[in-house]
Amino acid sequence: MAIRLKKLRDQVIVITGASSGIGLTTARMAAHQGAALVLAARSGEDLDQLVSEIQSRGGQAVAVTADVAREEDVRRIGAEARRAFGGFDTWVNNAGASVYGRALDVSVDDMRRLFDTNVWGVVYGSRVACDELRRHGGALINVGSEVSDQPIPLQVAYSASKHAVKAWTDGLRMELDSEGAPISVTLIKPGPIDTPYPHHAGNYLEDEPTHAPPVYKPESVARAILHAATTPVREMFVGGSARFASTMHRVAPQLSNRLFGKAVRSSTHSGKPRRYEEALHQAGGGLRERGDYEGMVRDSLYTRASMHPVLTGMAMVGVSLLVANWMRSGERWENRRTSAIYEPRTSWPPAAYGNETAPPPSNPLPS
Repeated sequence: MAIRLKKLRDQVIVITGASSGIGLTTARMAAHQGAALVLAARSGEDLDQLVSEIQSRGGQAVAVTADVAREEDVRRIGAEARRAFGGFDTWVNNAGASVYGRALDVSVDDMRRLFDTNVWGVVYGSRVACDELRRHGGALINVGSEVSDQPIPLQVAYSASKHAVKAWTDGLRMELDSEGAPISVTLIKPGPIDTPYPHHAGNYLEDEPTHAPPVYKPESVARAILHAATTPVREMFVGGSARFASTMHRVAPQLSNRLFGKAVRSSTHSGKPRRYEEALHQAGGGLRERGDYEGMVRDSLYTRASMHPVLTGMAMVGVSLLVANWMRSGERWENRRTSAIYEPRTSWPPAAYGNETAPPPSNPLPS
């Protein structure tokens, strides 16, 4: 059966994790474009305030206080959508959680809670969404991450959960395609986004975590989500760096792991005192779209281009050239590093040190 998606102004959209960050930005953008909304999160007071805001501007929205880690709560979201609007056209599994810390230091309880939200929340939401959308068609949109392709240190459990979301999304799409279900299934893969995410995550570090650059605006993700609500698309990267990381890991995984790992380990530490806004086991709050990242926060021109077929090809050529150039640079760096480690001491040119008995440098590795 052909997949036909409605225009936003004619849609009812369910968004989980709607009280902050990407979910909040998407909700406001969708309401501005005329969609009716079913907004879910653990923070009921924040949702009620958001619904009042949308209604005061002439929009339609209802709130559902729900924890996506509980299957009965997710089913209640679907029931409320049917009660208020007779059903829904797009379901966005956006709610997520993370933990910062070395993999072997993070407690199993914290990792289990992370998986309950990130993985089981997506599974529960997908099942409820497909029960509805099988009948009349629509879009299922799962918000994943670039780390499903290129894992990162200090957020290993989060990387693993997003890898699971990717596998679930891809496999579910295959099964729905085979039965001819009129459902568009999209995986959104953002890079680092300036939201309250670092403050809401569990934290085992000695300081407050922050994003590794480049960092993008939450509006970039919201535009990708709403594009997928109206245009069948398999997956969308948010940020050229996210697409670059994925491609780099696929073609040169060892080099990619070494270079990205080093960059993330050094960039994650802010040096600031830890905050205590953890929302792993409790609701966060504040209706905050943005975090407080101090560096440059950019719009994703790559993501804008990927919404247009001709520009998508041009963008892919650009990413391929970047990967090729970075691989050459990495290979040169590896060659210098290897020769510096294994070159015999007698090969160091005496002239560089003034006499033949002068020792080589204590650390011959490039800085």
